[in-house]
Amino acid sequence: MLTLFRDIHPENELSVSRGQLWLALAFPVFTLLSLSIDSVALPVPYLNDRQIVNILAVAYFIALFIVSPTRLQRLMVVMVPLSYIGELIFCKLLGMYEYRGEVIPLYVPFGHAIVYASGYIFAHTRLAKSRQREFRRFFALGFFFLFLCAGVFLNDLLTVLSGLLFFVLLRRKRWQNMYFFIAVCVIFIELGGTYFKCWAWEPETFGTLPTANPPMGAVFFYAGGDVLLAKIVDLWEKKKLRTTT
Repeated sequence: MLTLFRDIHPENELSVSRGQLWLALAFPVFTLLSLSIDSVALPVPYLNDRQIVNILAVAYFIALFIVSPTRLQRLMVVMVPLSYIGELIFCKLLGMYEYRGEVIPLYVPFGHAIVYASGYIFAHTRLAKSRQREFRRFFALGFFFLFLCAGVFLNDLLTVLSGLLFFVLLRRKRWQNMYFFIAVCVIFIELGGTYFKCWAWEPETFGTLPTANPPMGAVFFYAGGDVLLAKIVDLWEKKKLRTTT
């Protein structure tokens, strides 16, 4: 069964190994387990529950890193500090959401890298590559109606606005399915995190835009960061290539 998901060319740098696939498939279970531990509703006697999640996130990150190809390893490494900077901007500076407690948990930047890597792996599977057009249509329609329903039924104007920007960004990136797969992982972790009250979005962004908790349009901010991430790694690889030649 796993052969349906693995890449057609195992020798390719972007191929999906069995280890990568298993870890990506375990992403939902790992996410719910970790967030439930950090939840205010699940204290752990005699232990710091958040420290447990930090250790789990770093361990999961290391496992993904070990089984990943060089390109994905570089993306994951850069993603950690880049996402932490993003957290400082959107959480601390702009105050769009807040975490349980006063500090940004250590597991968050590593969690961003895990989210990215999981979506990246799914997008490079044999199934995703052989059905690119079908996936693209399914995702485009699905996200369109998701953003629309959030605006109509939840009065989530942030999602409407950021959702439009999400599609503009994808159009510039030629509707690459990788961004859709990552967005699905983002929505999953946002729903899990807000359900377990690990973090919460403000009811009004910038004091004017009504916002659901969580806003589905948050995928735009992740996608924008992903584009910046890819450019940074491209510059890194070009510099490394010039150095070696």
